[in-house]
Amino acid sequence: MSNAPGPCEISWFSALCDDDYEFLGQPDPMLKSSWAHCRDIVLQAESGGFDNILLPSGYALGIDTTAFAAAIAPMLKRMALLMAVRIGETWPPQLARQIATIDQLLGGRLKVNIISSDMPGETLDSGPRYARTIEAMHILKTLLNGEPLDHQGEFWQLKLDPPRVGTVSGQSPQLYFGGLSPAARDAAAKGCDVFLMWPDKREAVAEIIADMRTRAAAEGRLLRFGYRAHVIVRETEVEARAAAERLLSKLDAAQGAAIRAKSLDSQSAGVAAQAALRENAADDGYAEANLWTGVGRARSGCGAAIVGDPDQVLAKLNDYRAMGIEAFILSGYPHAAEADLFARHVLPNIDHALLT
Repeated sequence: MSNAPGPCEISWFSALCDDDYEFLGQPDPMLKSSWAHCRDIVLQAESGGFDNILLPSGYALGIDTTAFAAAIAPMLKRMALLMAVRIGETWPPQLARQIATIDQLLGGRLKVNIISSDMPGETLDSGPRYARTIEAMHILKTLLNGEPLDHQGEFWQLKLDPPRVGTVSGQSPQLYFGGLSPAARDAAAKGCDVFLMWPDKREAVAEIIADMRTRAAAEGRLLRFGYRAHVIVRETEVEARAAAERLLSKLDAAQGAAIRAKSLDSQSAGVAAQAALRENAADDGYAEANLWTGVGRARSGCGAAIVGDPDQVLAKLNDYRAMGIEAFILSGYPHAAEADLFARHVLPNIDHALLT
């Protein structure tokens, strides 16, 4: 009997939050978030064969994610959308209607990335913020499963029938969610379907998976696992490393620090872990073989890239799969160009399909 993992979901990333560069830290008007630019990244990913694409969300940067998802959905023939939603900015019953409507526009292929955000202008402590997120996930799942809701929580008190509009399947889409603080991990164990991780060394990834399986089991639940990373793949390792160095060739330290500081999540446990990974890396920026932390010098959040030739990148992904990762959300700079490189050099050689 084979112990080989099943197909993994390979997603790309559309830079809705002004996060596309040829040189990190050097904004290019041609790569600024706009309907046309982000649409082109999505269509590039679909033509390249990706299973899914993350549509990120940020209050201060870029364009609105929900509106973009509704507009792009009818243009897609087979790829799914992973639509990020910021819980601090939403009223869950209205969000449930929006999710169901976009799922119908997409033919039933919508997934949702839950972000435990503050309300713009608000700063809520981590514990209450994640408690609010747990409530929101429960409300969304109940209504999107077509069930009546009687919810008397700390943040919402609601007694509602489900909205008339529902998803194509009649069930809630999968909820993807990530976070490393104890409160975030507990929220994930209680409410999400796919737990997302940012890059880290192999032993740290294994520890997180083990911990989250234990937490979910205590709630009587099972989790699936996803990994969000950048990727730089070229025909040779020398070329891939050169491309990584070129990406940082016009960045100065003060500029990178300013970019990291303006992110809304710049103080989170996950961001702190990315900073520690970068600070403890070797002098060339590699935390371990083929895991390069240079991206984090000019980016908050996901701050490392898988760098190498096609065989090295494939081996790295397959190693994560053997550890239990079933979904990958990848990106690169510029996003459309790097999607094409990955689609040509790696995607045909990995067993992948939409996570169902």
